[in-house]
Order: sequence, then C-alpha cells, then structure tokens
Amino acid sequence: MDNRKTLGQLFVPICLETLFYMLAGMVDTLMLSSVGDQAVGAVGTANTYIGMFIIMFSVISTGMMAVMTQNIGAGKPGVAYQARQIGVMFNIVLGIVIGAILFFGSGLVLDIVGIADSLRAPAETYLQIVGGCCFLNALIPIFAGYLRAFGFMHQSLAATVIANIMNLCLNAVFLFVFDMGVAGVAIATVISKAVNLIIVFIASCKLVKAKDDPHRLPRKEVFQQIIKIGLPSALESALYNFAMTLMIRFLNQMDPEGLNVTARSYTAQITNFSFTIGAALAGANAILTGWRVGAREFDACDKGTKKAALIGIVVAIAVESIFALCAEPIMSLFTDDPEMVSIVAKLLAIDIVLEIGRATNLVFGNALKTSGDALFPVIIGAIFMFLCTVGGTYFFGIHLELMVVGAYIGLALDECVRAVAMFLRWQSGIWKTKGVA
Repeated sequence: MDNRKTLGQLFVPICLETLFYMLAGMVDTLMLSSVGDQAVGAVGTANTYIGMFIIMFSVISTGMMAVMTQNIGAGKPGVAYQARQIGVMFNIVLGIVIGAILFFGSGLVLDIVGIADSLRAPAETYLQIVGGCCFLNALIPIFAGYLRAFGFMHQSLAATVIANIMNLCLNAVFLFVFDMGVAGVAIATVISKAVNLIIVFIASCKLVKAKDDPHRLPRKEVFQQIIKIGLPSALESALYNFAMTLMIRFLNQMDPEGLNVTARSYTAQITNFSFTIGAALAGANAILTGWRVGAREFDACDKGTKKAALIGIVVAIAVESIFALCAEPIMSLFTDDPEMVSIVAKLLAIDIVLEIGRATNLVFGNALKTSGDALFPVIIGAIFMFLCTVGGTYFFGIHLELMVVGAYIGLALDECVRAVAMFLRWQSGIWKTKGVA
C-alpha cells in the first residue's frame, strides 16, 4: 500500500490543510476585531470550551485511523469500512448529545468554567450556534480520515480550502452587510463546516470502494480495537490541555500587567508554523506506519519513522533558528514595546530546543499509537507534562523568578524528555507486537 504514496505525497496535503485551518482562525480574529475586542475575546473563550468537548470525538477518530490503515496494509479494506461505519454511528450520537448540552446548557457551561461579565452574552450566542452544531466536528474527521487512510489526500485538502473561502465570504456578508456580529460569524462557521462535511462524505462514497470487500470482523471486536488505541490518545490530549491551562494560570500570576502571558501568546503564534510542519510530518508518517504494520513490513516501518523524525529535527532547527535570528523584525509587526520584544526573542531561542524535542516526540509518539502501542505515550505524558511543564513553570518561572523564560525551559524539558522516552520505546521494538490487524 505504501508504494502508492510516499512520505512527501502524504505530508504536503496534510501540511497545507493544517495551514489553511490555522489561517482561517487568524482571518476570523482579524474580521471580528472590527466588531470589538469583546467579540474577539468572547469567540476565543467559547472556542476554547468547545475544544474541550471536541477532544471526546478524537477517541473514535484517532483509534479508527490506526485500525483502518493497519487493515488496509493487511489487505482487508472491508474491515476499514466497518471501522468507518462504527465511527460514524458512535460520533453522530455523541455529537448530538454534546450539541444538545451546549445549546440548551450554554449558560450553565459558562457559569461552571467562568467568564468575564462583558463577554458572557456574545460567548453564549456563539456557544449555542457553533456548539449546538458540533456533530459536524464529530463527523468531518471520520470521513476525512477514511479518505486519507486509502491515500486520497487532496480531496480533504480541497474540502478545507473551499470551506475556508466560504467562511471568509460569509463572515464579510454577515458582519459588514447584515451587521450580525458574533451571531453572524457563528452561522458562517456552521455553514462552512457543513459544506466541508458534504464534500468529504461525497468523495469518500465515490472514491473508496472498500464496502465491496468481503473481509469482515465482529463489530464488537472492531470497536474494541478502536477504543484500545483511541481512548489513551484522547486522554493524552486532555492531559496536555489541562497541563497547559495550569501553566497559563501560573503565567497570569507572574505580573499584574499580563506581560509574561502575552509574551507566551506572541511566541506561540510565531512558532505555530513550525509546529504545523512537525505535526503534518508525524501525521503522514502515521499513515505509512499503519499500512506497513498491517503488511508486517517492520524494517521499512522502522527506517521510515526514523527518517521522518530526522527530517522533522532538521526542519525544526532551520525554521526556529530563522525565527530566533529575526525576532526583532517579526515582533515589529505586533508591538514596538522593547521589553516585550526582548522577552519573545529569548523564548524563540529556547524554542529551538523545544521544537527539536517536539518534532521527535510527535513522529515517534504518533507512530507508536498507530502501531497499537498507545498506552505508553499517555503514561509518559501524564508523568512529564506535569513534572516538567507545570512543575517547571512553578520552579523555574516563579521560584527562581525567571518568569515566562522559566516556563519555556520547563516546556522544552518536557518535550525533550518525552522525545527520548518515545525513541527508546520505538527502538525496543515492542510496538511490533501491538498490531490490531
């Protein structure tokens, strides 16, 4: 199966799709800023809370991807079709339930998690409209993942690009013609996601003929395989988000003006581009890993994963070094505060080491999950995310008074320690015994 697609052929569409998704968020923010800072804050807050619920959908979509790619590699595409059907049924039910909670209980959700009074009304409006239709977020990764598992990469990319262009146009109409504010942006988001879903659904039905394949397993067995991989992966994502929340809470305590937390936000915006490349590389290699593990081509899998990690490290060093060297001209686009520029320059220098660890961690970690060895990454993550990221932020940042620089030392330590652990686990070869196909 992997002869049909190379790492580069898989990587480029995934990377472009992720970049378009990122740029769409930035465009939304810029257009909303015309309404006011409160609108931007409200939508950003609501999206954060919606994101917490969306993690639940990844339990199925992540596990489904591993089961599908392994069975495709093993020459059993019919089982991959079964996995998709189970994913659709599970996520649509979960999506409707969560959508109902967010639509009818939006006020209660905001009361529980907390929100500034000035942001409450627009955040509740956005939460009701976008959160109420979150079944779209539940189904898009199912059909897009199904296409990718069979090597159809460009259809998912095209769906994302078309949806983002439509979102941009509808935002302009609802904001500047009908003056609908946050509600207009929310409606535009829902319509564009619906279009995205329709495109990937039609493409998956027309291009993938796995339904005709005779290979089948008991549905219970396929579902158990999906949960075995998907549940630990989703738990790792939830733990990461929780650790980052605690880190930001510490950053907010460092100074009343919010200088440190703002410096972290600027740095994250700049380094997101490097992260996108590493994540896309890891995602592309994960598909190859599933195909190769299913086909029992362990040597090719081992060499391919190490090659992807090496590429990720080289790219991380090159991109982050450019960012670090060009910190002042880049930051001049955002602010002319010399203290802020100085802090961000230091963070970008530390981020070179951080991104080396992150790229390695992403490639080997995703390969382990797709091979079926999904429990190890979550155990290591649970230990070192809180020991290094949270504990490091407190120790280096607050106790040693290095502030956000200390927090970034903790972050870099976390990524690098976990990267070493993932590499050693991969090197042990235990993942070869964990296949589900």
